[in-house]
Amino acid sequence: MLQRTSVVNNIKTDTLSFSSILEIGDSTFIQGFSRAIAVQREAEAFFGNEADFKSYSAFQIPIPFSPISANISMHTQQLSPIIKVQNIDIIGVSASSILQIGSSNHISMEARVEHIRQLLPDYTDKK
Repeated sequence: MLQRTSVVNNIKTDTLSFSSILEIGDSTFIQGFSRAIAVQREAEAFFGNEADFKSYSAFQIPIPFSPISANISMHTQQLSPIIKVQNIDIIGVSASSILQIGSSNHISMEARVEHIRQLLPDYTDKK
């Protein structure tokens, strides 16, 4: 891993929620994981049994990762060992997201969301 120093004078983050991370410094391995069931209903009702992730195929199907087979030639030249930033202003970091100031060797992120929309039956006469 390239060794560089990150310098940030000011950071402002309004919201950091739902298993999100603000990491200041280097890391070797980051793995973010989030899953959610979002049910939208016309009528307010909660039955208590909607959140069984095993019941939905979106959470069971493996994510196919295609191997990278392209030959990539790259030359980098580090003119300065320091990355300098004056200000960072973040509105929000959510759903297992990561805001990192620093370097990381390996990053793996996964988010799965099942959206369900339940509408009331339309009983109007259609003549």
